[in-house]
Amino acid sequence: MIDVRVTATSALSAQVEDTLRRAPSLTGLACYRGASLDPVGDIYVAQVDRDVVNDVVTELMHLGVQLDGSIEIFEGTTWISYRGLEAEKHSPAPDNVIWADVIEQAEEDTKITAIYLAFMVLATMLAAIAVITDSVVLVIGAMVVGPEFIAVIAMGLALVQRRPRLLRQSVRTLVVGFIVAIAVTTLAVALARSVGLVSHVDIDAPRAAVSFIYTPNVWSFIVAIIAATAGVLAITSTMSTGIVGVFISVTTIPAAGNIAVALVFTRWEEVRGSALQLAVNLTGMALAGWATLAIRRAMSNRVSRILRAREARQQSAPRSAPPGQSSPPQP
Repeated sequence: MIDVRVTATSALSAQVEDTLRRAPSLTGLACYRGASLDPVGDIYVAQVDRDVVNDVVTELMHLGVQLDGSIEIFEGTTWISYRGLEAEKHSPAPDNVIWADVIEQAEEDTKITAIYLAFMVLATMLAAIAVITDSVVLVIGAMVVGPEFIAVIAMGLALVQRRPRLLRQSVRTLVVGFIVAIAVTTLAVALARSVGLVSHVDIDAPRAAVSFIYTPNVWSFIVAIIAATAGVLAITSTMSTGIVGVFISVTTIPAAGNIAVALVFTRWEEVRGSALQLAVNLTGMALAGWATLAIRRAMSNRVSRILRAREARQQSAPRSAPPGQSSPPQP
């Protein structure tokens, strides 16, 4: 079950209450009259099934609740409710996407911050060391540390949700992140070379374990598509346990690390190969993310149609007489 908490101004309180009461799978509703001091108004907490959250939030936003008040969504990890159980049994989509949650996460995780840049630089440095030492373990570590996945998926989300600002923000974050990471790592590799930590002997030696980084092929694109699809499903559902597996399936950070190493040692063929690997993976992930989110959006729209049809049937159904009373005669 999902808790939707609404802080409504006094002017909108009655409309908010009516909207929440009409939610198809409402299993509980509390109102704290006058509990909100700024803005002056009431606070509502509605318990609803996951599949109706999008429609409830949309209706509340159409009322303008968010202009002076707020809408907050909380997902309970444990709940005990017979009414909630019955609501889940009749849910058309028990794993429906809560778009407000996904959009908020994308907006937050695609900002250029010092922490984001630090993770990009550290991951790319790990990848560079992996290339130099021919270590698959370090390649995997670099993949896990890299924070770029959400920014790639956010591009598809921006297209599906028609949010040009999010698209610009995610593209800028990716570009700046990779430029800074490659530049800092290039300087670090150059410093390591100058003090004798790495030389042409290390780079010219056979590196079979990491050669895939600068030799992209059709499988690179296929893996990026599969990984991004799995990642989007994990992010937009309650089954997020597979997200780490997604991080270690795409060759973005390793390619950036190898670009830095190849630049220092002027191995232009590897620079081109790694750049192509990076482009192939980012393109595959972005396309798969967009397609998966578009399908999820279509499924959410279908759920909304089912809920509206259910609500219309409930409103048109004749009300039964209270116990002990006969139904009024029909004319």
